[in-house]
Amino acid sequence: MANTAVQLLGFVLSLLGFVGTVAATLLPHWRCSAYIGSNIITATAYMKGLWMECVWHSTGIYQCELYRSLLALPQDMQAARALMVLSCVTSVLAIVVSVMGMKCTYFAQGSLIKSPLVMSGGICFLCAGLLCLTTVSWTTNDVITDFYDPFLPSGMKYEIGLAVYLGYASACLSLCGGLVLCWSSSGARPQRRPQRQRSQPSSPPPYINNTCPAAPPYNPTEALKGNRAPSLCSASSSGYRLNNYV
Repeated sequence: MANTAVQLLGFVLSLLGFVGTVAATLLPHWRCSAYIGSNIITATAYMKGLWMECVWHSTGIYQCELYRSLLALPQDMQAARALMVLSCVTSVLAIVVSVMGMKCTYFAQGSLIKSPLVMSGGICFLCAGLLCLTTVSWTTNDVITDFYDPFLPSGMKYEIGLAVYLGYASACLSLCGGLVLCWSSSGARPQRRPQRQRSQPSSPPPYINNTCPAAPPYNPTEALKGNRAPSLCSASSSGYRLNNYV
């Protein structure tokens, strides 16, 4: 029961990280205009994202325009696009694998494959978090480098936007959730289904020899030899003769 709760905690953290990663990928607030030097006009604000560039007016109107050409973008933005999309796809794969491997689902219930599935889902979440973290760190480095570049005009300098901070938080959630899932799968013991005991055939009854011993041969001549009554005309037995009684 405790292991199931740990798996649910890791899955919820990873799911929140996935939602944050998708939001950070779509939002245009990666770079926001910096108000420094002569650029003190705050009536408009410029924002640049991975997919569009927006202008915010003080009247509350947003005007966004999608990038029409992929090849016309800088190489760092192209790489950031690819990494964030790959992070989202990896998170989707991790969600599917983790759901199949969690103990609270009915897929392969009681099978030995449950623990490896949770481990695979946790590793995929870790990879997704690392991809997102790499992208936002790279963007942060570019923004800071351009901001402190003395040869770059003030109107072309940007600050770190809210989408970058959201990407940091999402990456941390994905990494924490992946670690929890991996830890829960490493300490889990797979439960085997109770196997039905096959009814063993009963031992055969002891062999009883019903054959009777053979009867002795029947000899009627020998059986009647000593049972004949002596006749008066014949010689008497035991040495007596009939003439002795006449």
